[in-house]
Amino acid sequence: MKMKEDMSPLLLQVYRSVVWVYSVITFLPWYVLTGAGATQRRAKRVKARSVSGRPAGPYRSLNSAQRLVSAMREGVDTLDKVFEYAAQNFPQRDCLGTRELLSEEDELQPNGKVFKKVILGEYQWTSYEQAFRASHHFGSGLAALGQKPRCNIAIFCETRAEWIIAAQACFMYNFPVVTLYSTLGGPAIAHGLNETEVTHIITSKDLLQSRLKAILLDVPRLQHIIVVDSKPSTWPGMPRGIMVHNMAAVQELGTKPENMTKPRAQPLPSDIAVIMYTSGSTGIPKGVMISHSNIIAGITGMAQRIPDLDENDTYIGYLPLAHVLELSAELVCVSHGCRIGYSSPQTLADQSTKIKKGSKGDTSMLKPTLMAAVPEIMDRIYKNVMTKVEEMSSVQRSLFVLAYNYKMEQISKGYGTPLCDRLVFNKVRSLLGGNTRLLLSGGAPLSAATQRFMNICFCCPVGQGYGLTETCGAGTISEIWDYSTGRVGAPLVCSEIKLKDWEEGGYHSTDKPNPRGEIVIGGPNVAMGYYKNEAKNLEDFFVDENGQRWFCTGDIGEFHSDGCLKIIDRKKDLVKLQAGEYVSLGRVEAVLKNCPLIDNICAYANSEESYVISFVVPNQKQLMALAQHSGVRDSWEEVCNSPVMEKEVLRVITEAAVTANMERFEIPKKIRLSAEPWTPETGLVTDAFKLKRKELKTHYQDDIERMYGGK
Repeated sequence: MKMKEDMSPLLLQVYRSVVWVYSVITFLPWYVLTGAGATQRRAKRVKARSVSGRPAGPYRSLNSAQRLVSAMREGVDTLDKVFEYAAQNFPQRDCLGTRELLSEEDELQPNGKVFKKVILGEYQWTSYEQAFRASHHFGSGLAALGQKPRCNIAIFCETRAEWIIAAQACFMYNFPVVTLYSTLGGPAIAHGLNETEVTHIITSKDLLQSRLKAILLDVPRLQHIIVVDSKPSTWPGMPRGIMVHNMAAVQELGTKPENMTKPRAQPLPSDIAVIMYTSGSTGIPKGVMISHSNIIAGITGMAQRIPDLDENDTYIGYLPLAHVLELSAELVCVSHGCRIGYSSPQTLADQSTKIKKGSKGDTSMLKPTLMAAVPEIMDRIYKNVMTKVEEMSSVQRSLFVLAYNYKMEQISKGYGTPLCDRLVFNKVRSLLGGNTRLLLSGGAPLSAATQRFMNICFCCPVGQGYGLTETCGAGTISEIWDYSTGRVGAPLVCSEIKLKDWEEGGYHSTDKPNPRGEIVIGGPNVAMGYYKNEAKNLEDFFVDENGQRWFCTGDIGEFHSDGCLKIIDRKKDLVKLQAGEYVSLGRVEAVLKNCPLIDNICAYANSEESYVISFVVPNQKQLMALAQHSGVRDSWEEVCNSPVMEKEVLRVITEAAVTANMERFEIPKKIRLSAEPWTPETGLVTDAFKLKRKELKTHYQDDIERMYGGK
């Protein structure tokens, strides 16, 4: 979507004339020197076809039309071999990096709250050889503590170097890794640990104190807790029968000759590598069983969509490693000798919440070339930058808008804008370190407006991907040469996709102009199924006559003529209103999240009503400015509870919805504002929906937990 050019028609005409002359003079040499013609042809070429010739598919990438790819190197068929290959080929290259903590201090906010701020130093690096040795010693130590091959072990920890070292140790010794989101509630965590019969868990000091300690008595099999932090060394108050160890002590135990000389049980490709718990669709998390061969197939497909991936790349890791997107991305990097620098959403950029004013965020120090992000983070970046643009002087704002619109026109044709990039967008690009050559978006649909914004302002392609935990995060990724928006690309070389008719929603593979239906993914990356949940396995997975596994996603897609997939709906998100219209709640949320006034939103509807309602977590700065303009001068909590402000926010939301061409029946008619972010700890049914308690179906409650719990 173009930005509004708020300047006099005469000046606008002068500007357009200058741009036209500049384009005419520079176009031909630029076109020849940069190979833009070849890039355009590559973007427009057919990328996948139905191998059966039928519109339902299955569709395969042209690179794997004859046979799906299951491994990137001959003989490297388990994850321990992937790490061993990297250690042998890139022994002295930087592998895992962590910033040194220089100091911490409390900062008093105007509202009376105290935020902890940090000053961080340089990245301290562990080489591939050192990381491999540390993992080997840790695995040996775990075995000495009684951990048995093919017996589950849990990692419940923040994203950090120790997570990957611990996971690689488990892969080496064939200990299946159980992963759980740190945002899950206590009962859900206890359920996962008990269902997998875990006796050993690897965690951090903070999570042990804040989340685990309260449920230890509910996990009777647990015997050993390994804390990745070096301090403290003693842990009083633990239940009888549970021993707490430091990671360093376990590694030291593993180096003892009597432990190092014991042969390790190497995994087979068919052995379980990870049992990854998802948010589930019934309120109880489901454990997805992922084999070594599943993950290797998935990362092989992902790596193939990242051109020139090698040991010169730097990846910034900050998303939860308990999520398949981050784990797969980091394993792709390890397989190619890239270096991985660790961060967190609170320290990512110079303006992040935990970074002390005047000090550097992680992207400024690391200058990553590769980065994965979920749409929520990209939406936040988009709104923050646009807020800064609104605060510019009229001249600066006009220049930014004109450059933005010019670059949007050029990108839509497949052309670059080096002068605009250097003069206008270089400062925005520096927010991510200035060296980013590829952003990968996954986890949820990314709006076309946000995708194009990231293309323009960060001067790099945004590869939008589609996959699920059940497919090892692999399914599709758009190519970097594809300058379209709103699509997720062609199937990866490890996957093929069929479209299954959904009569109730009115989606059929015979639809015109494009075939539509439920997305069904098949290939060596499709997981082994759900742990101890045979009924759900029979519902969601099946094996065809050739022995290939398939997973029914529940998402609705359509294939375009070039073989690229577009996600258009989801069975669970589709609600039929009283008058018969179908509303996609996911679409309503995705569109309205781009409104600067909204930090987060949950849409809800049911078939007994004729309209949509929404629960809104507003942006505090934007809402307080709107309140002042409306003559409401109360505290934050009072502003959020004000009927006057509800009407004002609804007006702004309606304007944003109309601008985005939403249908009349999709636009929320009632809203409630929340003064606090919605997390699992606040409950699935808040005061905002108490009147609708009976109408909130279980399946939608779980989606609320997923969206507001930071999946």
